[in-house]
Amino acid sequence: MRALLVPALLVLFSPASVLAAETAATLDLTAHWVGIAAIAVFVAAYVLVIAEEQLHLRKSIPVLLGAVIIWGMIGGVYAGLGDTEIVARTVRHNLVEYAELFLFLLVAMTYINTLDERGVFNALRGWLVSRGWSLRTLFWLTGLIAFFVSPVADNMTTALVMSSVAMAVGRGYPGFIVVSCINIVVAANSGGAWSPFGDITTLMVWQKGVFPAHEFLVLLLPSIVSWVIPALIMSTTVPRATPEPLKVQPEVRHGGLVILCMFIATIAFTVTLHAWLHLPPALGMMGGLGALMLVSYVLNRTGKGRHGKTLHNTMMEQGGISDTGSSDPHERRRLNTFNQVARSEWDTLLFFYGIIMCVGGLGTLGYLSVGSQLLYGELGATTANVLVGIVSAVIDNIPVMFAVLSMYPEMSDGQWLLVTLTAGIGGSLLSIGSAAGVAVMGQARGVYTFFAHLRWTWAIALGYAAGILVHFWINQKYFLIH
Repeated sequence: MRALLVPALLVLFSPASVLAAETAATLDLTAHWVGIAAIAVFVAAYVLVIAEEQLHLRKSIPVLLGAVIIWGMIGGVYAGLGDTEIVARTVRHNLVEYAELFLFLLVAMTYINTLDERGVFNALRGWLVSRGWSLRTLFWLTGLIAFFVSPVADNMTTALVMSSVAMAVGRGYPGFIVVSCINIVVAANSGGAWSPFGDITTLMVWQKGVFPAHEFLVLLLPSIVSWVIPALIMSTTVPRATPEPLKVQPEVRHGGLVILCMFIATIAFTVTLHAWLHLPPALGMMGGLGALMLVSYVLNRTGKGRHGKTLHNTMMEQGGISDTGSSDPHERRRLNTFNQVARSEWDTLLFFYGIIMCVGGLGTLGYLSVGSQLLYGELGATTANVLVGIVSAVIDNIPVMFAVLSMYPEMSDGQWLLVTLTAGIGGSLLSIGSAAGVAVMGQARGVYTFFAHLRWTWAIALGYAAGILVHFWINQKYFLIH
């Protein structure tokens, strides 16, 4: 960055004719005042994102504004040179990338919200806290479930459900709650790294077509190692105690298990469609959304309330009011899929738009080419990919991975798998490095904190390093495939 400042100041005061002479397919504006201003806008926007908890300002707001400012400045430069096609074409390309990601995530979030509304997660939580297991057993069990559920469900939802179990059974044992929450966050992030839809970063890699869905499975053992090593270390501090089991017996509402099976089937159908016909994953997921809406319609037509009326008729008699249920837990409640769509994390979805457009703008200015040369040209792919994971602990891994995919450096499949692994597990190094960590900090406020997590960063770093070494060991052949 410092190396860019001197030429930037020179170009800032140079005549416009100098810039006009640079006209080509795309301009290198890294040393132009617009490039410097765009960097300043992006940094300012991301500072506001990081300060979301303190400012109570939604993280999507600064990046949405930053995106339009950055692209407005880029468009102004090109328009001044008589070219408006390149910028419009580039913006549309970024919009298509976002649209595919958006539609996939919207369907996944809708399924998760529907499963939550049907009480599937409450039933799992209730089953765990009513077993009467020891704290040590629950420490490993919640971590294991988080590791294997997060590849299908998102890691934030998984971490929230499992941490609520730890908090319920660990009352009176604050030390247990802390290490359990850390263990759950690490397990959820590690579990998401070996699935094409386990994390936003893996989803982006898969949708980019870097390698097929089944190739992510080779990261299973490295991901296990990256979780098990810190878990083993932290488990030594878990008290040898067996708390009284809580009498919680929540039930899965009508159709909950059917919808769970549909979610799994939708994922399988999407992978198959992409592998055989090379169609965008969003297409298969949207088909799954249509199927969910159809099944919801059937459930509402066939479900019976206490008085024998169909839920459809009951809804019609109540003037079309939806999702209004009696306090009776056994009475079936109407399922409105559109309400579950509305409950999606719209702030997060809009944040992804802002990030993709901002990073896309910086790429158009030429900064990603400079970064690619610095990281992958001078430091080498291995060092650069390890650093990506470390940076992901401080900065959200989504813009980091999108930047790498935009650079698209020439690397072997082994190196692409490495950066997928490090971006996924690197966020566990700090509590703020992943959505799972931030969400659990909010849920276990005052117990699981940034500094409580920081005390175990050394153990998580050992798992991070061990996972990378295991990847190099068992996946050697992939480093020869381009």
